[in-house]
This record gives sequence, C-alpha cells and structure tokens, in this order.
Amino acid sequence: MASDFDDPDYDYAASIAGRAVRSMAEQRIPPTPTNFAIWFQYYAGSHDDLRNAVDLLIDHNRPFDTRTNQDLFETYIAPQVSAVVLDTSERLQTLMGAAKEFLATAIADNRSQMQVISQVADQGQAGVDPKTLVARLMNELARAATRTTRLEAGFAEKARELDVIRDSLSKSEERARTDTLTGLANRRALDEFLRKAQTTADWGEPLSVLLLDIDHFKTFNDNFGHGVGDQVLRLMAKVLREKVRPQDLPARYGGEELIAVLPDADLSACAEIAERIRRAIGECTITRRSTGEVLPNITVSVGVAQYRTGEATADLIERCDRALYLAKGGGRNRIVTENEVDRAEAAG
Repeated sequence: MASDFDDPDYDYAASIAGRAVRSMAEQRIPPTPTNFAIWFQYYAGSHDDLRNAVDLLIDHNRPFDTRTNQDLFETYIAPQVSAVVLDTSERLQTLMGAAKEFLATAIADNRSQMQVISQVADQGQAGVDPKTLVARLMNELARAATRTTRLEAGFAEKARELDVIRDSLSKSEERARTDTLTGLANRRALDEFLRKAQTTADWGEPLSVLLLDIDHFKTFNDNFGHGVGDQVLRLMAKVLREKVRPQDLPARYGGEELIAVLPDADLSACAEIAERIRRAIGECTITRRSTGEVLPNITVSVGVAQYRTGEATADLIERCDRALYLAKGGGRNRIVTENEVDRAEAAG
C-alpha cells in the first residue's frame, strides 16, 4: 500500500480523498492541508500506527481539536528528513573528502620519505661523505615532522567538526521525539518505549501505565485563554516529570492528557505514584503571567492499569482509559485503577 499512497492512480486517489473529506466533516475537523494529509493517509492504509491512534480516539469519542490534530500530524505525517539532516549529509561529504585528501597526502609524503632514505642508504654504500648524508637525513626528518604536525592539526580540526555534527544529530533526534509544548516525550517516543517495555514485561516483570487528564480543562481554556492553558499544561508536565522515577517515561498522550509508563511497577506501586502526582498538582499555585492574577487550583483525574502478558498496547491503554473515565464520572480529582473498573462493571 505504501507505493499506492506515494503515486496513486486518479480513481484510487479520488476515492481515498472522498472518504477523508467525509470523515473530516463528520468529526467537524477543519479541512486544512495538514488535517487532510492525516485522513488521506489513514484511509490509504499505509501507516498502521496512525490508524491505531485515530481508531482509539474515535472509539472513545475524543474530540479532534487543534492540539490533537497537530499531535497526529507531527507524530505520524511530518517528514522525517529535516533541514538539519540534509545539512549534516552535506557536511559529512565535505569531511570525508577532506579526510581522503589528508590520507592521500600522508601516503605520498611517506613514499617520498622512503625514497630519500633509500637514496641516502645507497649513497652511504657508495662512500659519500657521512656529514652530507646526516645533514640530508636531518633535513628530511624535519620536513617529515612539519608535514606530520600539519596533518595532525587538520585531522584535529575535522574531528571537532565531527563532534559538532554528532551533537546536531543528537539534538535533532531528541527534537523528533519530544513534544514541543510540554517538553515531554511525544507519541513516537512513547510507542517505542512501550514496545521495549512490553518485551521485558513478557518475561515476567511488571509494567504499569497511568493516564492523567486535567479536570474541566476546556472550561479553564474558555475562561482564561489557550495561552494560560498552555502554561498549565507545561506545569503539569513538570510535576509529572519530577514525580515519576528515573526509569519511567512521562509523555504527552494528546490534548490535555499526559501519560507515564512505569516498568517494573505493579498496579499498586503505580497507583501510589499517581496519587503523589495528583496531590502535587492540587498544591500548585498558578499565576497568570500577564496580570499576576492567581488562578483557581487545577485538579487531575488519573486512570491506572497493569500490563497483561502478551496483550496489545492498545488494550493496555484502553483499560487505563476506562479507569480514567470512571475517575471523571466519579467526581474527578481522584485515582481509579482497572480493578475498580472491573468491580463497577460487575456491579452493573
């Protein structure tokens, strides 16, 4: 299907485009080029991760708001070959060319030096004045030392340039895995971490997830504006980052939802960490930067679930999401685990 998406025929492309436009209308998604790209590729079927993410949002009646659409585009659609990568490629080509020249020069100088030494040896056997031979050898050694120093300086300079390129690539990779608003891991980094954590968990180690949602965030945004809402999200991300353990991965899941993956933590341990996060957020004081006004306290609801050996990631997140919705329905500002969901469903 990837080749169909890259270069589809007219009828196929028109069919995909029609389905994309209809879905966008049903979800009341603005028909911008970036949003259209998401839904065209969704129906083209060339990206399983995108399809799974969109299906999960639809299954749980999540709104495709501006932030969610932007997350989907940046995570699954945006080109991966950035200007940094292209520039790096050109710089590497230049460096490799310079290295080849250095090596060619070193080889040529080596040959020249060997020829001089050989000539001196022949002249020594022919009875040439030893003082002359020594002077010639000393002169050649001085020239060789100068050439070596020049080559070492050139290689040192290129090594420094390689360090700069390596640093640029590292920063570029980090940006590609980071949510721009919160500084947390994005969905791509989350998916990679979860896949690796699952592999370990399938050997018997516990693995749990907590999903956090800001209570009444839409009302907060409506009352104080999206700029203040972004400030709140950054603050929530800071608290989440500080309260999880070093081995855990805090990430932005979408919109106002944050998530944390906790390897080697069972349901009880994860719930304890979630409670620490909930309390810390409730104690935060939020000040409107433009006016100095102290805003109402923010609370969060959190759902917690533990991985079951062999299950799909989507199933783990779905159970966590059900626990979050039960927390929302139970009055908000609370922690609910998947066990409580099971009891609630059993009770009818």
